[in-house]
Amino acid sequence: MKKTALFLFAGLLATAFSACVVLSPKKYKALLAKQDSLSSGLEQAHLKGEYLEGLIARLKKDTTGLSATLNDLRGKYSEMDGNYAKLKDNSSTEISKLSQDLKKREQRLKEVEEVLRKRDEATNQLKEKLQQALLGFTKSGLTVEIKNGKVYVSLMDKLLFPSGSIIIDEKGKLALAQLAGVLKEQPEINIAVEGHTDSQKITNLGQIKDNWDLSVLRSTSVVRYLTEVSKVEGVRMTATGKGEFQPLAPNTGADGRSKNRRIEIVLSPKLDELYNLIKQ
Repeated sequence: MKKTALFLFAGLLATAFSACVVLSPKKYKALLAKQDSLSSGLEQAHLKGEYLEGLIARLKKDTTGLSATLNDLRGKYSEMDGNYAKLKDNSSTEISKLSQDLKKREQRLKEVEEVLRKRDEATNQLKEKLQQALLGFTKSGLTVEIKNGKVYVSLMDKLLFPSGSIIIDEKGKLALAQLAGVLKEQPEINIAVEGHTDSQKITNLGQIKDNWDLSVLRSTSVVRYLTEVSKVEGVRMTATGKGEFQPLAPNTGADGRSKNRRIEIVLSPKLDELYNLIKQ
């Protein structure tokens, strides 16, 4: 562009000389000033062109970088979309599995509740039968009650044994015979016989050394009578002695000690069906 302007200016001079035109110094200076102005403008245009070329190059470079970033983001988006689809599919599978497990647990719970309902119903029926069968002994210190899903038949020692003895008297045998009649009709009932004493020290009872001995021996006397005489299945029976350590009342008075000296026959339904459900 600079050379073109110079050729143009030279052409003007040639034309002027060829026309035999004589320039005045003033016009000559004006032409020189115009030449300098054109040269300066041409230089600025050249610099702007170089700036624009550099700017275009940077823009191309930035565009290339942005395109690479965009492609990378597209790849990551595609990967995330695939992962989301897998997660959604897995979640649906897990939700379905959890739903099935929940339905099974609900069914199991209903079965357990039904077993417990039957147990409670059987326990209440057993209590009513025992109360009817042993009605004549309630005034002699016999009680029947339900605690924790079990039937407790409590017989005060004076109903079964002479004072300080482990041998069942006739009135006690009659009460146990009535009890055995109900128990033999209930083969699904486990029977635990517990001996209890007061806190008074044992004296002059021969080989019976202490309340532990007394409670255990009285318990085994009842078990022997129920199994050997009344023919209740021994496999259902358990004999234990609790000594003085599970009192019903304080041992500070005669009434309290009398309540604590007792035989408790604990009757509990067999829960094999329930245990099997829980194991499953």
